[in-house]
Amino acid sequence: MKNFPEHYKELNTWMEQLGLEIPDVMHGFGALHASSLKDGALNSKTKELIALGIAITVRCDGCISFHVHDAMQAGASKEEIAETVSVAILMGGGPSVVYGIEAMQAVSQFAALDL
Repeated sequence: MKNFPEHYKELNTWMEQLGLEIPDVMHGFGALHASSLKDGALNSKTKELIALGIAITVRCDGCISFHVHDAMQAGASKEEIAETVSVAILMGGGPSVVYGIEAMQAVSQFAALDL
C-alpha cells in the first residue's frame, strides 16, 4: 500500500525543485490552481471533489494524494469522498475501481493525521 501522506510531502518537495528550474511555468500553474479552486459558484470543497474524481479517472497517483488531502482540508467527509469515487467509477470503469481504492486508502491515512 502506498503511503499517501509521504507521497504528498515528496511531491511538494519536488514541485518546489521544479519551480527552481521552470519558475514561470510553475508560478503560472500555481496561480491557475489557486484561481480554479477558490470559492465561487462552487465552493472549494466541491471543486476539490471534482478534481479528485478526475484524478481517479485519469489514474494519477500524485493527483489523488493532493486532492484527497486538499478535499479533507476543505471539509470533505469520508462519505463525500466515497461518493466521488462512485462517480469516478461510473465514468472510468474498472481502472477507476483500483484508483478509487487508492483514494479511500489515502483518506484513511490522512484521517489518521487528523486533517
